[in-house]
Order: sequence, then C-alpha cells, then structure tokens
Amino acid sequence: MEAREVLIWIVIGLIAGWLASLVLGGGGLLRYIVTGLIGAIVGGFLFRHLGIDFTLGNSFVDQVVVAAIGAVIVVAIARLIA
Repeated sequence: MEAREVLIWIVIGLIAGWLASLVLGGGGLLRYIVTGLIGAIVGGFLFRHLGIDFTLGNSFVDQVVVAAIGAVIVVAIARLIA
C-alpha cells in the first residue's frame, strides 16, 4: 500500500468520523479517524452483503458516505454495549 492510499484512507476516516459525531456526538481528531476507519470496514461489509449499490457519482463521496453510515452504526453499538 502506498503512502498516498494510506493518506486517502485517513482522510476518509476523518471525514466519516466527524460526520458520525455530528449525528451521535463525541469528538477528537484521533477518535474521528479510528471511528471512521472502522466504520468504513463495517459500512463496506454491510453494503456489500446486503446488496446495496450506493453511487452518488463520485467514488470519494461514495466512500465517505458509506464509511460515515458504518461509523454511526459502530458508535451506536458501542454505546449500547457500554
């Protein structure tokens, strides 16, 4: 994996985590990134296994939205468990 790809994943995680914090609260740069990255994995898994084809016309925006939805799910489940 190239440095550029890692940076893109971090940016996607940051934006997705920030969007999830707008919905559910919380904050902090590191928390945004971690939540967003985990959310990207969960969102991608769920969308793929549920057969949801999500396209808004821009692949970066698609990835951010899927990651943000996944991050909201992850945070909601974590709060239920805690």
